[in-house]
Amino acid sequence: MSSNVAVSRTVDDLIIEESLTDELGIDPRAAESLVDASTFFDVSLDMLCIRDLQGRVVKVSRSWETTLGWSPEELEGQMLLTLLHPDDRPCTQVTVEQVEDLASGGYVSGFVNRYRHKDGSYRQLEWQARRYGDKIYAVARDVTGREAARRELEAAKAAAEAASQAKTDFLANMSHEIRTPLNGVIGLIGALQADDLTPRQRELVDLIAQSGESLERLVSDILDVSKVEAGQLEIVPVDMDLMDELEPAIATARAKAEARELTFTINVGPKARGRFLADAGRIRQILTNLLSNAVKFTHEGEVTLSLNIEDDAPEPEVSQLTLTVADTGVGFDAEAGRGLFERFTQADSTITRRFGGTGLGLSICRALTEMMGGEISATSTPGQGSTFTVTLPLCRTRSLDAYDAGKVAHQARAELAPLRPSRAGADAPVRVLLAEDHPVNQRVVEAMLTGQPYVLTIVENGAEAVEAVAGGAFDVVLMDMQMPVMDGLAATRAIRAAEAACTAEAGQPARRLPILMLSANAMPQHLEQAKDAGADQHVSKPVTPTTLLGALEAAVGVRAVA
Repeated sequence: MSSNVAVSRTVDDLIIEESLTDELGIDPRAAESLVDASTFFDVSLDMLCIRDLQGRVVKVSRSWETTLGWSPEELEGQMLLTLLHPDDRPCTQVTVEQVEDLASGGYVSGFVNRYRHKDGSYRQLEWQARRYGDKIYAVARDVTGREAARRELEAAKAAAEAASQAKTDFLANMSHEIRTPLNGVIGLIGALQADDLTPRQRELVDLIAQSGESLERLVSDILDVSKVEAGQLEIVPVDMDLMDELEPAIATARAKAEARELTFTINVGPKARGRFLADAGRIRQILTNLLSNAVKFTHEGEVTLSLNIEDDAPEPEVSQLTLTVADTGVGFDAEAGRGLFERFTQADSTITRRFGGTGLGLSICRALTEMMGGEISATSTPGQGSTFTVTLPLCRTRSLDAYDAGKVAHQARAELAPLRPSRAGADAPVRVLLAEDHPVNQRVVEAMLTGQPYVLTIVENGAEAVEAVAGGAFDVVLMDMQMPVMDGLAATRAIRAAEAACTAEAGQPARRLPILMLSANAMPQHLEQAKDAGADQHVSKPVTPTTLLGALEAAVGVRAVA
């Protein structure tokens, strides 16, 4: 008897409708394929499965027994989803419908769910499945170990992020807690220095002031090093005037050099001016550190600062700033120079005892320089002095010719324009509102403004500040950032919102009240928060008379009494 009979061996993905030649046997080639397919099911390490559209197992590989403890004989003919973890049924049902839907491609890849082991535990399986005809052909792989490792990695990552955030919060809190009392020390000493003192009193007051400044630098260095280690030291490029931004650091170094009877020389290259896109604060920090070291380690002689800009170097549209600080101080040898930019390292162990310091400053300079894409190097001869060179790539935001033309035009307008009072009754004292909860800091500001053309009103929280601004006339607000009831950021936002409401009601711009944020929070995110809230300036604590009076002068145009 001869006929063509379709035989299904339940391995339809490999053999479909193999023809029998006659009733006596199977075509040899088909028989060989059947043997290969059956062997593949027996030796496969992955879990092979064929089921029908009702979910009943047609055939599974021997690896199911290895992984889940169920033999193929126990599973074939059973409903596959009876082994599924109850919690995984809803999401698995979605994939079941997806793989059975030929219109959507009838395919699922990478889906993970849990199946019950014969011992009652559950294993996680990752599936690849496709529909062919009225069967679903699937391959599963045990990923329990991989998923456990992934969860552990995610947990470790979350723990690391939490630890990093905790460190950030700790640094911010320590910055505030340390700078707050330090503000009292440095601020009150600054106010005391302005009084008439005997030579003996002035000597002692100056020593206290120097110690306070050293402590402030130490706190800043430690915080910066911690931020470098945590990867949280940020570079924030802004459009800045190079010389305007560097001038405060230069002026401070010049004053310190002259106080030590050193010659201070500055050489400015022909193109070392203009507006650039760069982080002005970080460049100034590098320069301040190098100049401070030069003055500190030089007993006699001179300190020289050279600034140069080379345009279109090292590539077009890029300018290279070179800062060179040279001194005639103690110097260091080649061996000491090799570790000079490492943390907690100084030229020799006696430097710390002779000059003080932590050895953090130059490592911070290197970190900042490299973060801005630059380089820092040093050369020195013991007993003759040292030279530090910093190169930084900058981008001009306008051409040098346009910058020079703008400067000339601005100067011409300033000479022709009449003096414009910044407030009503320019001859009257400036009305200053201070929002500050700490009694010592209140006294610091009060002492600094004594004898100056300012009338001070003090409130103790942000809510009182908002109320005072609404009910009184003030020319400027000094706002602490951290206060009870309402903090300085919320108070600043409330004041700006009230100004916006007045503008909308009147149909013309309302007067913008200058707000200066006084804060011991000196980290970059805090400066950005103050700016976003509507503050006009951010003055970091500890505040000195020079910085406070300078900020007030910039805000209201009233020069302090010398």
